Amino acid sequence: MEVYTVKVEEATPANGDKPSAGPVYRNIYAKDGLLQLPDDIDSPWDLFSEAVKKYPENPMLGRRQFTDGKAGGYVWQTYQQVYDMTMNIGPALRRCGINPGDRCGIFGPNCPEWVMAMEACTSQGICYVPLYDTLGVNAVEFIINHAEMSIAFVHESKITSLWKCLSKCSTHLKTIVSFGGMTKEQKKEAENYGISCFSWQELISLGNADSGLPMKSKDDICTIMYTSGTTGNPKGVILTNKALVAEVLTYEHLFRETDKVVTEEDSYFSFLPLAHIFDQIMENYCIYKGASIGFWQGDIRYLMEDIQEMKPTVFCGVPRVYDRIYTGIQQKIASGGLFARKLFEYAYDYKLGNMKKGLKQHEASPFFDNLVFNKIKQSLGGRARIMISGAAPLPRHVEEFMRVTSGSMFVQGYGLTESTAGCLTSIANKLSMMGTVGVPVTTIEARLESVPEMGYDALSAVPRGEICLRGTTLFSGYHKRPDLSNEVIIDGWFHTGDIGEWQPDGTMKIIDRKKNIFKLSQGEYVAVEVLESTYAQCPLVTTIWVYGNSFESFLVGVVVPERKALEDWALFNNVSGSFEELCNYPKAKNYVLEEINNTGRKFGLKGFEMLKAIILDPTPFSIERDLITPTFKLKRPQLLKYYKERIDAMYDEVKGATF
Repeated sequence: MEVYTVKVEEATPANGDKPSAGPVYRNIYAKDGLLQLPDDIDSPWDLFSEAVKKYPENPMLGRRQFTDGKAGGYVWQTYQQVYDMTMNIGPALRRCGINPGDRCGIFGPNCPEWVMAMEACTSQGICYVPLYDTLGVNAVEFIINHAEMSIAFVHESKITSLWKCLSKCSTHLKTIVSFGGMTKEQKKEAENYGISCFSWQELISLGNADSGLPMKSKDDICTIMYTSGTTGNPKGVILTNKALVAEVLTYEHLFRETDKVVTEEDSYFSFLPLAHIFDQIMENYCIYKGASIGFWQGDIRYLMEDIQEMKPTVFCGVPRVYDRIYTGIQQKIASGGLFARKLFEYAYDYKLGNMKKGLKQHEASPFFDNLVFNKIKQSLGGRARIMISGAAPLPRHVEEFMRVTSGSMFVQGYGLTESTAGCLTSIANKLSMMGTVGVPVTTIEARLESVPEMGYDALSAVPRGEICLRGTTLFSGYHKRPDLSNEVIIDGWFHTGDIGEWQPDGTMKIIDRKKNIFKLSQGEYVAVEVLESTYAQCPLVTTIWVYGNSFESFLVGVVVPERKALEDWALFNNVSGSFEELCNYPKAKNYVLEEINNTGRKFGLKGFEMLKAIILDPTPFSIERDLITPTFKLKRPQLLKYYKERIDAMYDEVKGATF
């Protein structure tokens, strides 16, 4: 068996209040030391400016051109064109009184102007602060004031949202730049609060491309990225130039060692939010390599159409995207003829068998790749060669399916904003890593720390505990919150809050979350995220939130059911009514509850982990209702507030029936 990590420090026994910690491990490609930054790269600006020198005429940023309201082909700006524009915007920011170290907001969906605003900031040593495209007004207001933002770029679609909080943000915010234009009324309203407004072209005209660039240091703050958080106000994660550059270089290092690096021939499809670190790092990496970045229209209805038009070679998605691809293909297979279905099953098993023998995905069955799996590859444009999943755990069956059928090198990683995106990653074409998040990247060391109250022992035969990290791609603390920084950075180790389990080959499996555990009234500990992950495998469940507290002896839940599955049940049982009516139908509720608990039993859940009652909600949990974060994590306090009356009634009903 191949092992992909090396031990660099021994385990540490428990000492007083400090729990025991397991050995420290590194990636085998960093066995002699973590990846170091070259002397000549001080900031992400150096990655971009060097790429311009090497690939001036390469297409860099592209978007679809609209004619009479219809989207046409992609229109591209070259590296030189983007550089020239950026070299005007940077000095224009300085003329507006923005100095190195000041904070500049960027608010809007992914687009070429977003990247140019980012590069203009890095050219001048200005700290850029993304404002999430999906955050509510209160959070936008909080970030502007907390970061003491003096200028903000804003997409036309977000002007209304920003203007709603201008009266409460004008202490620091003095300049707003629209990516397009703005109305006279909008301009006048902002000016009433002492805020100057410029269109994109007006700002560019203020600049002078011949202005010099300030010196930049690896330790300068590059960006403050506010994590959406599941409780309270967002936290500002401080990331230095060194952290971002090192993260880009570790991607290059791992691709070079294990597969093929990205080149100027590659193209990346930008649709994951640039306001999140995952997409930012991928775009910085592609810029470093001279690759092309094409942006989606911003409308989920046209996502697949955009992909077909652009035909990217590099594609990054979150599990929800890959799960939808998987479900869509499975439905097509199921509705096909018997021969086509059997051929697919045979081809799938044949290729998977060869991959298990150690063959790389493109070597395992070229014949069936062309005959059977080519349509799946074509659904993503036909050219994808690198596919990455991140932001949340990917179900094993979906990962296996994508590895076998996509015609692409497919890997899954694990990371946080605090680790500048990926800190653990599976290695290309290593099927044994399936179901894990792989090994530490070459800038990170990892260890497990015991969590006695949850029964996790980092020193046991199967080491389990909280994942702790240290290295060159970690954050430098939370902006203005040393108290929160000190809670998670202890003795140089960042405590992620995620529970991991080392596998024999040196890979890590995420098995639990340290937070979101509580005791039921009878003293049993419950880790709700584990239960939700298990119950979500029930075919009737689209989304589930499990609730309990220390004053109750049992669990309840809110379920957004799978519409087609529930309607099929209704048809089979001669039950009529709309989807909304079915969700209120007692027999439908009991059926879903029974199937959910059957799934729990199938996966070995204990009796106290079963649900005693559920609410069926036909409306998905959404950002608009403030029930999930932009990365689809459940916001538990907000969910409780939203469903409080119905939760209380559910508990009363169950206890009344039991009594």
